[in-house]
Amino acid sequence: MSQQKPAFTEKKFIVTFIFVTSLFLMWGVLHSMSDVLNKHFQTVLHLSISQSGLIQFSVFGAYFIMSIPAGIFMERFGFKPGVILGLLLFAAGLFLFVPAANAASFTFFRIALFIVGCGMATLETVAHPFAAALGDQRASDLRVNFAQTFNAVGTMIGPFIGGFFLLSGDNIQNTDLTSVKTLYVSIGIVVLLIAVVFLFLKIPALTDPHAAPAEVNLDAVNVDAAPSKKLYQHSHFVWACAAQFFNVAAQAGTWAFFINYSVSYMHFSSDRSSYIMGLFFMGMMMLGRVVGTSLMTRIAPNKLLAIFAACNILMCVIVAQHMGWLSYIALLMINFFFSIMFPTIFSLGLKNLGSHTKQASSFIAMGVVGGAVFPFIMGQVANHNIAASYYMPIICYVVIFMFGYKFYKVKTA
Repeated sequence: MSQQKPAFTEKKFIVTFIFVTSLFLMWGVLHSMSDVLNKHFQTVLHLSISQSGLIQFSVFGAYFIMSIPAGIFMERFGFKPGVILGLLLFAAGLFLFVPAANAASFTFFRIALFIVGCGMATLETVAHPFAAALGDQRASDLRVNFAQTFNAVGTMIGPFIGGFFLLSGDNIQNTDLTSVKTLYVSIGIVVLLIAVVFLFLKIPALTDPHAAPAEVNLDAVNVDAAPSKKLYQHSHFVWACAAQFFNVAAQAGTWAFFINYSVSYMHFSSDRSSYIMGLFFMGMMMLGRVVGTSLMTRIAPNKLLAIFAACNILMCVIVAQHMGWLSYIALLMINFFFSIMFPTIFSLGLKNLGSHTKQASSFIAMGVVGGAVFPFIMGQVANHNIAASYYMPIICYVVIFMFGYKFYKVKTA
């Protein structure tokens, strides 16, 4: 078996990989803007902290509903139609912000956000295995983490855009929600343009790894390591689903109340907090992706995942103590260590699943529903003590640690 270092990707896939990576950037912008929307709706729609957590419930809850249908659609029609479907759903939800804002109805907004979430769920279900498939399986962790680096760039941009349109000066007093309509319709137009680009994009033919010859290098090609097993009998896949559920739960809760933590304990204004969230908090995630992707060339992805999960357990304990700048820096560091978790869990869970790969992708993406549940529960604690609510993600990081430490292994029997 050759020990030659696998190439990051092949020349014929470069243009396709660039456009797939752009999807990661786009939904990063929208995800982080949802956290700014939390604070804005608390003000203009007079919501409690826990009620505003229903924003995340609407977006991430869509993953539970849409991930399996998206996987079935991708299995039948392929990667490119799956991307276009996701973009169209995405745009439809964004345009629904207009009637929702006109009615000033939080329920209507949640319906619009649910449809946006359906688009995101479809894109994430498709984009991760798409990126993983564009080359040697041994480099799939690197490709997915590299693409997710641009997702981190998007999460930096989102709070700046949201802060400017929604939380700055006059806009936060604008109870007719005009700024919300302007912002989300503009993004919807951009999403439609990206859908048009994908419509005309020529995708190179992908090698079918499931029809590979017997002498193929199983490490390099995603061939089912245990073809007699059903999907749910692959333990590393089942653990990946659980780890992803708790991973996104921790992420959504941490992000949703970052601005509240900044206002309550650091006494920053809402708009200043949103800029800090974009520049420093999300910047730490981008830095973590760059550093993490580099470290993966020397440290096994599962080991790095376990190390970063252990570090975040410590960070959560420090944040919960609300010790001024020390706790605030620890809060920023949570995003640094969170950085590699989503893509690494995803790629580890898809290893050697062969013909089950696309179906597995939809189930792992469905694990994102953890983000629908956790902010609301965490918000119940945050209503009384925002700092103490940061004890709760520790449970999530323990599960992620166990996956990276032990349960990531592909079993052939």
